[in-house]
Amino acid sequence: MKKLLILATCFFTSNVFAQTDLKLYEIIESVSEEHIKQYVKTLTDFGTRHTLSDTISNTRGIGAARRWIKQEFETISKECNGCLDVIYQKNLVEKGKNDRITKDVLVVNVLAIQKGTTYPNRYIIMSGDIDSRVSDPNNFTSDSPGANDNASGMAGAIEAARVLSKYKFESSIIYVGLSGEEQGLLGGAGLAAYAKEKGWDIIGVLNNDMIGNIEGVDGVIDNRTFRIFSEPVPPTETERERNSRRSYGGEVDGISRQLARYVHKTVETYMPEMNPMMVYRLERFGRGGHHRPFNDVGFAGIRIMEAHENYTQQHQDIRTENGINYGDTFEHVNFAYAKKLIAVNAINLASLASAPPPPKTVAIGGIVEPSAILKWDKVDGAVGYKIYWRDTTSPTWDYSRYVGNYTEFTLKGIVIDNFYFGVASVGKDGHESVVVFPNKILRD
Repeated sequence: MKKLLILATCFFTSNVFAQTDLKLYEIIESVSEEHIKQYVKTLTDFGTRHTLSDTISNTRGIGAARRWIKQEFETISKECNGCLDVIYQKNLVEKGKNDRITKDVLVVNVLAIQKGTTYPNRYIIMSGDIDSRVSDPNNFTSDSPGANDNASGMAGAIEAARVLSKYKFESSIIYVGLSGEEQGLLGGAGLAAYAKEKGWDIIGVLNNDMIGNIEGVDGVIDNRTFRIFSEPVPPTETERERNSRRSYGGEVDGISRQLARYVHKTVETYMPEMNPMMVYRLERFGRGGHHRPFNDVGFAGIRIMEAHENYTQQHQDIRTENGINYGDTFEHVNFAYAKKLIAVNAINLASLASAPPPPKTVAIGGIVEPSAILKWDKVDGAVGYKIYWRDTTSPTWDYSRYVGNYTEFTLKGIVIDNFYFGVASVGKDGHESVVVFPNKILRD
């Protein structure tokens, strides 16, 4: 194979040399704690939002809650001259689907779609959950305010829509309230199947589930740290891909893990006061989240949530025992913290939606050479590309080099055996795609 020349100098526009986009700081400042508080209060005032609860009442139950969410999205859309397409996406789930579905139920998700100007069929999704529950997952009549779990995440999706609807982006953004989470991740499964049917090109899913608690059941109080859960590799990978990893690595470099690294990097750049904590697992031990159904069909998806949970306020009947107030009620939500995590989502939605698509194919070579050789597909809309690399034991991309508008490059003196590599596309304003781990081997 012909040796690739290393470029001594790379020229780039001044905009792309800039380390940050001032628009993202504006977005952070625009997130309103007062709006979040109002959204959470309204959602808790519906009494219960259990998936099997009342759908007729205008004041109680999941039907009233989803109609209010749709109305909020429609109000936001009016303020941006109809920039959001607000729809219901529905799936009938029959009794006996699992032991938490005790009657036929229409699982209804509420979507607000902000179409991209350049890549309208590319979507980045922010989700929160509409539904709530008490101790008995099948009790759909008792009060279940679900303030933190998950009115906080649902409020986040609405607030992100309010803030980001004031801007235009190259790719589309979907703000969604998913139903049926507590009954078996039903809304996410329905929307993932819908996305597959429609042929959506999904950049990734940012699932927000419990983003408003700072005091853990263990007594730790922390208003800066949050967790990012991501699975290592997609469950849809082929046997050939699994076998390749034994020789070439990539055990922790699937598409969801790259999305998690992207969020981590963006937060460290724009919100250095926050402490993003990547957790190397799909979910909390033995538990579930609404990003999983998207992972199940091959889409990138992560969960963003508080670092310290309080189990006395999750899935609990409202009561007082031994001086402890049980129940997921309004007064336990820390809205200043929720504001920060919603800003985390907003800047990542904006950055991803402003970036060009990533290369589809990234090839790597350099076996028994003192160099790493990379080659990738040209991406329409990219003004250049950035190579990332890291120690094999590092959780984050620690080194990078912008290489201009070329589709092949040799990193001289970088031994391929000692690092992992990836390539991102770079847009005209400096926004980058998610890093793509090599998926092809260059051979002589």
